[in-house]
Order: sequence, then structure tokens, then C-alpha cells
Amino acid sequence: MALRGGEFLIKDARPNEIFIPEDFNEEQRMMADSATEFIDKEVMPERERFEKKDYAWTEELMKKLGEMGFLGIGVPDQYGGLGMDFNTTMLICDRISGISGSLSTAYGAHTGIGTLPILLYGNEEQKMKYLPKLATGEWMGCYCLTEPGAGSDANSGKTTAKLTEDGKDYVINGQKMWISNAGFADLFIVFARIEDDKNITAFIVEKGTEGLQLNEEEEKMGIKSSSTRQVFFNDVKVPVSHMLSDRENGFKIAMNALNVGRIKLSVACMDSARRVTSLSVQYANERHQFGQPIAQFGAIKSKLAEMASKAYASESLTYRAGQDIEDNINRLLAEGASPQESKLKGVEEYAIECAIAKVHGSETIDFITDEGVQIYGGMGFSADAPMDAAYRDARIARIYEGTNEINRMLTVGMILKKALKGELDLMTPAMEVANELMSIPSFDTPDYSDLLAAEIEVLAKLKKSILMVAGKAVETLGTEIENEQQIIMNIADMIIETYAVESSILRTLKLAEKDGPEKVKGQAAMTQLYTYHAIDKVASAGREAIGSFAEGDDRQLLMMGLKRFTKPMNLNIRDTRRKIADMLIDENKYCFSI
Repeated sequence: MALRGGEFLIKDARPNEIFIPEDFNEEQRMMADSATEFIDKEVMPERERFEKKDYAWTEELMKKLGEMGFLGIGVPDQYGGLGMDFNTTMLICDRISGISGSLSTAYGAHTGIGTLPILLYGNEEQKMKYLPKLATGEWMGCYCLTEPGAGSDANSGKTTAKLTEDGKDYVINGQKMWISNAGFADLFIVFARIEDDKNITAFIVEKGTEGLQLNEEEEKMGIKSSSTRQVFFNDVKVPVSHMLSDRENGFKIAMNALNVGRIKLSVACMDSARRVTSLSVQYANERHQFGQPIAQFGAIKSKLAEMASKAYASESLTYRAGQDIEDNINRLLAEGASPQESKLKGVEEYAIECAIAKVHGSETIDFITDEGVQIYGGMGFSADAPMDAAYRDARIARIYEGTNEINRMLTVGMILKKALKGELDLMTPAMEVANELMSIPSFDTPDYSDLLAAEIEVLAKLKKSILMVAGKAVETLGTEIENEQQIIMNIADMIIETYAVESSILRTLKLAEKDGPEKVKGQAAMTQLYTYHAIDKVASAGREAIGSFAEGDDRQLLMMGLKRFTKPMNLNIRDTRRKIADMLIDENKYCFSI
């Protein structure tokens, strides 16, 4: 049975209990290959058009994706879609994203936050009316939540909806900004407040409705051909039948749509991460300096290895969480829940992992594109090379779907909330760790002959370090911890790195069980390299947290405990990096994906 959301902190999963990308079946891989072929043939040869703000081309590509069925991949067949499972929608989102942030954003906004609110919260009449059009690309969708004064605090929006005297319509007034797909959208999911309601309400507004106006396209750092506009509502009249779900349910709709959007954003970074790594390898093989390809220099090999290991970890944790969501949906269905409720609760259970994936995926693609620019050198700074656009497009990923700072705080906040509700027993293992701190550590020399045995031991200690720091922080600060954002973000960093380590270990071990240890030497090396760095990151974040809330003997004890739990690995990092890089260089690409 899969672990519940957040349980990875206190329970250990086995390799056969998690999903890895290599588990996708032949049908799923064929669909992925079809999406990749579309990107390679239709998009990559003309990707410079994105930099020329060719919004019409983005819309044209979206229409083609609709004709191929890719816009309705997760929409049930009775509404004109393909009705595929959650992790298959992840896989297609991954492959369609390619190296273009413009198309990736348009696709994600339409299939995610543009379609999901109706799929998850619409009544039957609304679903029958709108989903077939959205699934086929006949209509394009967008999501109007953010306002000039309401970004991360989504429920503070000032847009209003007032019921007419005859009770037949709502009149919406207000302003929304940073609305992806607004320029070619036919359907707008709009959030507004009715009277003095505590929470916002969601409405469906169609293009062409009187009073609906769009500002000019925004000038942006990247994603140049992703349509991004302000949307104004000036006495926009919508029928009461266009209210989505119940009054004041808008905030819940927004948050649940964003849970899906977060993990989908992570997976949307994956193909770009692989492609940028492959381009960097190819350039390094082709570029000669001092009489040899720069790929043969240790500094370049180091970069390539780090890029690959981060991509591998991010891919591992994202698809692991995606299948956990799908399994939970199926469990709820088997227990008699409706398809709508199953999808809602299925995702909500793993909101923690969705937030983790968003942070990790977005920061992975930022790191990889930055290193890609560096490997290209002067050409990396040239608009004629692919790194320029990839670098700028990647930067937005840390901002939308909730900034990474917000997602870090959500990660810890949701874990603590689960603990308070009794859904996650953090106290018992935290007390066990506290007792362990008072005991004499073992000085036995462990046997690390098994594959990744040392890394498995490291993982167990990293979890203990989180329980130790978080447990003492809650004990010391009580409810005030909610206001200590720096400490919360320190703890979040510890959690994120640990989840990434565990996901990488489990994926590699599962592959080894399937193919044999000799076939996973590269994956094992990437897991070792990632774990090596994660120890330092967890230690650094832990020290910052402890230094911020503990004093005197408590601080000294906690620091000693952290040192015990974050001892450096006995790893030849130079040779490990070389092993990974040499495989990439020999294959002339990122060679660890399905």
C-alpha cells in the first residue's frame, strides 16, 4: 500500500511500492513518442518564432494538439477526451513541454487550471457544454485569479460579483493580471467576491461577453509567445447558471486546481531539463579548445554530471508522486466515491508532494539552463543559440503556480496540520530521535557491500534530522512557528532534499531488481552524487534553523545531533562525476530517460 501524503517522513517505502518512469507501458510510451515527434518536427525547427512574439503560432500549435487529442488527455471520453489516468497526463505534459516555455505555459494553463475547475467542480450541464470544446481545442481556456493586490494571498481579491435585482445574473467588476492564454481564450474561469463573503466564488465567463476587455500583451523576460494579458470586467453580466460549484467555494477550487498545477509544472520542466542537458553534451563534444573537445575537461564533466543527477532526482520524485495520486484516485473509486470526488481527494491527499515537486522541478530547470549557458560560453549569451531562450523561459517556473517561497511554507504547514489532525504521527518518531540523541552513538563499521547501502543509511539519518529540528522548533515556538518563515523554509529545504534522495534511491533499486546492478551504474552514480550534496544542504538548513530558535544547552545538543545525522559520505566525488559524464559524452545526450 502506498504511503499517505507526507508519510515518507516517518515510514520507509520499498522499491516495488513506488512508480518509476520506466514502469510506463507500451501504449503510454507510444503516446509519449507521438508527443515528442510533434515537438521535434513541428516546434523545434521553428522555435525562434517564439522569441518574435508569434502568439498566433502558439495558438495554431495548441489547435493542432487539440486535433491530436492531447488537450483532452485527462478528460473522460463522455466529454470528448481520451480519459487517460493521471500519470499518463503527466507524461504527455512532460513531452509536449519540450524546450519552449511559451508552448509549455499555454498547454499547462489550458489543460490544467483552464479545464480542471470545470472537470472537478462543474455540474453535468456545465461539463457537457464546455469540456468537449476544451478537450478538442475548439475552445481555449484561461484562469483569472491574480489581481494587482492579490497574488500569493489569492483570497484577498477585490473583483466583485453582484446579483441583479431579478436574480437572474451576476454583474462582475474588477481587474485580473498575468492571465496566461487570455489573448486567444474563449472561456475564462473568473474568481470574484459576492457582497461581504469571507471567500471568493468562481464563475464561467465566455469570450465576447459585453464588458469583458483585454489589455495589450505583456512585455516579459521570457515565454515571449505565451499570451499574457490583463483582463478587465466592466459590468460583465453572467447568468447565475455560470457560477462554478457553490457560493464561496472559489478559494477551494483555486487551491485544488493549483495542487494539480504544481506537480504538472514540475513535470513540464522535465523535457526541457533533458533537452538542455543533451544540447550541452553535444556542444561540449563539438567545441574544441586546446586541441580537444571541451567535454574532456574535468570542469565541464563536473557540470554535465551535476545537471544529469538533478534531472534524474526531479524526474524520480515527480512521477513517484504522480502515481501515488493516481493510486489514491483508484482507491477512492473502489470505495464508492464518485469520479469527481475521487479526483479531488486523490490529489488533495498528496498536496505536500505536489508542492515539493513544484519547488524541486523549477529549481532544477533553473540550475540546468544556467549551467547550459556556461558550457556554451560566449555562445550561451548569444540569442542565436538555444540557451538564451531556455534560460529566460525557465525563470518563470519559480514564480507561477505559487512562488517557491509560498510552496516551501505550504509544505511544512500542511505537514504540521496533518500532525495536529492526527493524520500523521510525527510525535512518536520525533521522541524516539530525541531519546537517541542522549544515547552513545555506534562506532561499528557498517557493511556497504549492497547497492546504495550507504545512501540508504544516509536517508534514514536525514529523516531523523528533520524530525529532530522540526520537533524541537514546534516544541519551542508553539503556534508562533507559523510566523517564523525563515525557519519554516529551512525545514522545507530539509524535507525537499530528503524526498528527492529517497525517490532517487528507490528508482535505482527498482531498476536494479529489474535489469541487474550492472545495467544501472549510471543511475547509481547519479543517486550517490545527489545524496552527497543533499547531506550538505540538509546540514546547512538545519544549522540555520537551530541557530534561529534554540539557545544554550538545547542549541549545543541539537547541533551535535545534526552533526551526527549529516556526516559526509565516503565518496570519491571526482570519479563519480566522471562516470556519469562519460556515459553522457559517449551517448552524446542525456541517456537516462525512457
